[in-house]
Amino acid sequence: MPNGNLEKWLHPSSEIYAEPIEQQNLNLLQRMNIAIDVANALTYLHHSCQKPIIHCDLKPSNILLDNDMVAHIGDFGLAKFLSHFPNPVQSSSIGVRGTIGYTAPEYGLG
Repeated sequence: MPNGNLEKWLHPSSEIYAEPIEQQNLNLLQRMNIAIDVANALTYLHHSCQKPIIHCDLKPSNILLDNDMVAHIGDFGLAKFLSHFPNPVQSSSIGVRGTIGYTAPEYGLG
């Protein structure tokens, strides 16, 4: 994506470059629009797909920004499909996956 990921915008690298780089800041409206884009994407994945898709590793580095600063969710490597019928394995925290230090809300539903 042309504007990289959200991590780059929230926490710019402190590395020293040969050429000065322009400081990238997100204004309040851009931050709100990114939050809305991510919420809409999650709503689609959780409620509009034939089988709900749970991302399992949503973090700023997995939120990609296009030319218009529209957010897209990427890196579905840990994603899983849920059946419409709950089973003990899906409602247990035994299979918790994702980034260390974060537990997805879906794991608290069981």
